[in-house]
Amino acid sequence: MEELRCEAGKRVCSSKGMLTSFGLVYVVFFTLAGVTAAFNLATIPFDEGYSPLFGDDNLIRSPDGRAVRLLLNQFTGSGFISSSHYHHGFFSANIKLPSDYTAGICVAFYTSNGDVFRKTHDELDFEFLGNVEGKPWRFQTNLYGNGSTSRGREERYGLWFDPTKDFHRYSVLWTANNIIFYIDEVPIREVVRSDEMGGDFPSKPMSLYATIWDASSWATNGGKSKVNYKYAPFVAEFKDLVLEGCPVNPIQEVPATVACAEEDLALQGEDYASITPERRSAMRKFRQRYMYYSYCYDTLRYAVPPPECVIVPSEKRLFKETGRLKFGGSHRRQSRRRSRPPVTTVSDDQSDMY
Repeated sequence: MEELRCEAGKRVCSSKGMLTSFGLVYVVFFTLAGVTAAFNLATIPFDEGYSPLFGDDNLIRSPDGRAVRLLLNQFTGSGFISSSHYHHGFFSANIKLPSDYTAGICVAFYTSNGDVFRKTHDELDFEFLGNVEGKPWRFQTNLYGNGSTSRGREERYGLWFDPTKDFHRYSVLWTANNIIFYIDEVPIREVVRSDEMGGDFPSKPMSLYATIWDASSWATNGGKSKVNYKYAPFVAEFKDLVLEGCPVNPIQEVPATVACAEEDLALQGEDYASITPERRSAMRKFRQRYMYYSYCYDTLRYAVPPPECVIVPSEKRLFKETGRLKFGGSHRRQSRRRSRPPVTTVSDDQSDMY
């Protein structure tokens, strides 16, 4: 499993090890029922909350200023950053990923404070990993606290839809108590803070970043498949941007926990701040069918699972001691063994996990 080391803001990463390729069949084994309403979110124009980070000529705003395209070509990638640091928050965007041949590309949507706390930075990641033509995008989530890059908490997944055909909402909730990663209204991962985690739980104010960049050295087939600029420019599209939280000076004298007490309380009362039974059921289905690596089941890295890990027996049965799926990295064979209901092909309008 790779240990990813990234410079905040630039997303220039090095890795160790090999990335297992993953052939995902877009199937579901459940009916769509009990769908809840979409989150009630207030979006903002790009210029009200963000600034270009790098590759300015490859950052293209929409005429109404509410959407932005990030381009990668042979000269540079591109990215943007929130204009403020936030002490906790809900960070969200509708994103559409590049299509066709995308091997070696990484599109990242993440929070970090590495620009201020270089040796003790915190980070929460969505990282989307491109693939050779005809193979699906994959993605990983990760978190670091207080510079804990040696204790990566990666999980890797496939998707139940094609992320290049339409926009889907990707969101990160971060409170003093928990972290939830969402796709649309489906929670895919929750990390609940415990005292045993100590500083590994992100605690310092962070900015939001979005980037597209050349990650040929590791992103696809362990670096075997590189970016092919014959297909450039590669375009990632972002719209319906959401920044909910308490903007602060990361080195202010008044502690952020005091300055942001009212905003934090309001954040924890939002619909997306807790997981309903219906959403928890959807999260369990997603993880059993689309997660193909979890550090919690990687006993070679962690003989004792980190304290935040909740070991789910039905999940654990799917994984080897490396934290990777059994049966060659696909759920397909496991599904046949368990005699699940007939396979249904998923179209984009069937993307809800409920």
